[in-house]
Amino acid sequence: MSAIIEARNLVKTYKSGDGELNALDGVSFSIERGGFVAIMGPSGSGKSTAMNMLGCLDSPTSGKYILNGRDVSKLSRDELARIRNVTLGFIFQVFNLLPRLSALDNTALPLVYAGVGARERRERARKALERVGLADRVKHRPNQLSGGQQQRVAIARALVGEAPIILADEPTGNLDTKTSLEVMNLLRDINAEGRTVILVTHEPDIAEYASRVIRFRDGRIESLGLRPNPPGGEPPGPPV
Repeated sequence: MSAIIEARNLVKTYKSGDGELNALDGVSFSIERGGFVAIMGPSGSGKSTAMNMLGCLDSPTSGKYILNGRDVSKLSRDELARIRNVTLGFIFQVFNLLPRLSALDNTALPLVYAGVGARERRERARKALERVGLADRVKHRPNQLSGGQQQRVAIARALVGEAPIILADEPTGNLDTKTSLEVMNLLRDINAEGRTVILVTHEPDIAEYASRVIRFRDGRIESLGLRPNPPGGEPPGPPV
């Protein structure tokens, strides 16, 4: 299976007082197409900086980031924005839904930026909401939805552009245990359909859903662990 992501000796340096801080200090790893990877590490370890790099939200000070076969390390902001819209779907801890828009319109937002026509946008958004179990909530605004339902809308928004990579930043951080399990099972199903899923989490039980855990510490990679699939070929993760 080929790598969809390759990080080669990534360094990210920030000014800190009179000196400099390496948030990433020569980080190298790859993620296979169709993989399910969890990124973990304590506060200040570099995991959030790494996620920003993977999401084309920031550029490295040095090193290379190869995304889907293309070196995106030195691209302009406009070029990175185009790549984000086509290649990456984002899921955030705080949902980031627009309060005045319905679930349908929130889901369709990436298609607006992609220039997709109104009729096709609505149809694709409706199908994405059906995919996450919200066919009966398409007209509801965020304040009419539970936290779990809002996160499902956010997942539908990440899916609607058919991006091959889903980046989830603490996707269960604001959810109760039962709803967290529902969201993680949904992400596991999405991964089983062939999309690459990468999530940042500080919760070991959430990381258990991934087939691989990359651990950061002090701007470097501490481990690149692999979790074998259990007998029978079932995807890894806690039983529900």
